[in-house]
Amino acid sequence: MSIFTPITLGDLELPNRLVMAPLTRSRSGRDGVPGDIVVEYYRQRASMGMLTTEGIYPSFSGQGFVRQPGLATKEQVEAWRKVTDAVHAEGGRIIAQIMHAGRVANSGITGQQAVAPSAIAINGQTRTYEGKIPYEVPRALETEELPGIIEEFVLSAANAIEAGFDGVEIHGANGYLLHQFLSSSANTRTDGYGGTPENRARLTVETVTAVAREIGANKTWLRISPENTIEDALDSDHGDALATYLAVAAGIAPLGLAGLSILHTDPSGTLVQQVRTRFGGRIILNTGFNAVTSLQDALDLTEGGWADAVVVGRPALANPDLVRRWQEGLPLNEPDHSTFYTEGSKGYTDYSTWQN
Repeated sequence: MSIFTPITLGDLELPNRLVMAPLTRSRSGRDGVPGDIVVEYYRQRASMGMLTTEGIYPSFSGQGFVRQPGLATKEQVEAWRKVTDAVHAEGGRIIAQIMHAGRVANSGITGQQAVAPSAIAINGQTRTYEGKIPYEVPRALETEELPGIIEEFVLSAANAIEAGFDGVEIHGANGYLLHQFLSSSANTRTDGYGGTPENRARLTVETVTAVAREIGANKTWLRISPENTIEDALDSDHGDALATYLAVAAGIAPLGLAGLSILHTDPSGTLVQQVRTRFGGRIILNTGFNAVTSLQDALDLTEGGWADAVVVGRPALANPDLVRRWQEGLPLNEPDHSTFYTEGSKGYTDYSTWQN
């Protein structure tokens, strides 16, 4: 099995097994409406097997970053339609990652207090339009509010399909709201959504189930990042993390999802592969949040049988024609880190393609 061979993931037939990672780029303005520059960015990368958008907020209270795009208003939906049309015109496939930031959000951006499983702040600072400020203490969500959170994901998923996306990835990773519920360090609740691994997995399972019911399981993905320590969502106890993510996998396994995306520094290790077995469906893997996925990494994961496809971040960011470059052994552009979260085309749509 090579990364350059086709694969079926849910409703989609992919020409290769390289999936572009969800990459925050902060190019959508204060109104969260992606413009022409965003259309061009995704269009350029349509030769990837599948594109995953940057995290898109499902509600204004769930916005985590400046200039982050949304899927909460008519204007945002109409703007994303231009993106999906452009990608499809190039023969590509694209899914929307829906991300509620939880306690990563800040009133300096959203105008309201952040919400989370528990009233525990992240240690550090976040960027607002007026500059960096400390993360604020979030408000712990009441049990009766959680169906409303699930509904935000459902409505946003329906909006994504209306906007022409080929599917939706629910963001349960990297320290955002669903990951906060999964993490014993961020979730100290004593109701049915806290305490045991099964209880902490409950909101994620219920959210994915509700989205799959709304748009179809073959269009629904989940992304997780077990033992990833970003944003203080710590999984310091390996046994607890294993039990938690096995509970997630068991809860979503009967749905028949398009796939499960896992980010972990040891993708061929026991935790990831046990979760893969429990899930029983298609798995796509990232080699780690702080590690750049190389061609050799991608080959090892697929040819070694550890994953069905590979998620690639920074190489895809800097190389719109990454599939060709890797397939033909061509040199790569290096990403410009100083432009990851800025505005404008520099470091966004101005990376060159290989010229014959």
